[in-house]
Amino acid sequence: MKRLIKSGLMFGNLVHVASPALVERYNRALKHLTGKETALTDFYIDISGYSPEVGHELGDPLYLNHAGVNRQFILLSAEQKNAPLLEAKFSTSWGILHKFIEENEAALFALTTRDAVAGELVNSVYDMSSPQRLFDIRRITVEADTTNGAIRQAQVLDEKVDRFLSEEDAWFDDVLIAEMINLAGETGDIVRNPVTLKHMSFEQQNFWTAHFGGTYLFQGMDHPALITAGDKGDLGELPIKYVFDVSERNRIAKFLEYNDLAEPIVKARGIDASAILRQKMDFILVDALAGEGVALSGRSRADMRRLARAHSDQLPDEFHTLGKLVRWAEDGGEWPRIASDDPAYFYTLRAAAHPDADLVNMLLSELAPKDIRQLFICHKELFYDRYRTWSEAKKEYVVDFLLREYQVDKLGARKALFGRDAPMETEKPDLDEMVARVGPWGPVRR
Repeated sequence: MKRLIKSGLMFGNLVHVASPALVERYNRALKHLTGKETALTDFYIDISGYSPEVGHELGDPLYLNHAGVNRQFILLSAEQKNAPLLEAKFSTSWGILHKFIEENEAALFALTTRDAVAGELVNSVYDMSSPQRLFDIRRITVEADTTNGAIRQAQVLDEKVDRFLSEEDAWFDDVLIAEMINLAGETGDIVRNPVTLKHMSFEQQNFWTAHFGGTYLFQGMDHPALITAGDKGDLGELPIKYVFDVSERNRIAKFLEYNDLAEPIVKARGIDASAILRQKMDFILVDALAGEGVALSGRSRADMRRLARAHSDQLPDEFHTLGKLVRWAEDGGEWPRIASDDPAYFYTLRAAAHPDADLVNMLLSELAPKDIRQLFICHKELFYDRYRTWSEAKKEYVVDFLLREYQVDKLGARKALFGRDAPMETEKPDLDEMVARVGPWGPVRR
């Protein structure tokens, strides 16, 4: 993993905490939330204030996320909004924290000049003792305040000011006036400079969780389902009709089709589908040859084609199937009928325009794990787990590729792969009719 860390592909874009003032504020918030403190004087934090160095020091990577639910957070600066979320247990947590910081940026700027803001992503579930508890998670509410309770004190002062202005004899209430003066010394002038954080709450119907082997729960769909990377037999009886494991490719394909959650890459508008498919073929080629003593890093596209020709008999079926699809897209070759049980099937899809497109792309990356770029972008936890098992040759290739082809233009790469742009001027004229008649690649087998 050192190669990933040195290249900035792991623990990248974290916020550096080095000044004594910030460390002291962090410790106040840490003690406020957990009763613990750090002796470190220099460390890095993610969007939630979690630090891998502090986690190592405390011997607890979940020191801000006890039992993997109700994640706590420490905000020292609004700059944290663009940092990643480490040790993520739910796919929605980063988005909720990012939205909270973005919507309260001005207030957080004022509050964090003097103190840390500490809080929690609260739901009604306090443990994940059984898979049934996943269905109790319906809404996440953000609760936050400074360690000295500035928000709470400002609310109390606001109530006292209202009372002072509305009650007839309040002008003669020395106790009330003294209380207002004392609170104003802590909070400042709340009339001219109101200090408040927006009350924010988020529905949590569709999400991924690391619990129970990795689970995707799609509740807010016309045809709901739960999909697990573990053994669905271990989940017990669940309050949902359809439960699949990732090996049930035909049933997952039908689920995606019924809910209009995915589309063929060659049908997506505004992208270079052939280039994307060829890149996926390169990734499959690398996976096949990584243990053969073949130098892979830094190879040009022409080099990769020569390697594919030289080792054609060693390449898996999905490589050859994607090759047929590329020939159809570029040269008008025969339309390939790719059934859902074909190992190439999920490599040919991306999420359709949908509020949960990120979650669908995350699922697709798990179903097509040799596409290392999509795996890295959409499912970093799984990427890091798989990375540990790869040969040194593949690790070298992957790091080199991500640095050259992704890190230099992250937004551009994401837009090219998953974005929704203006329709292309020309398309295969019979494609929509064909897809409507037989599905993306042909009938999905039950």
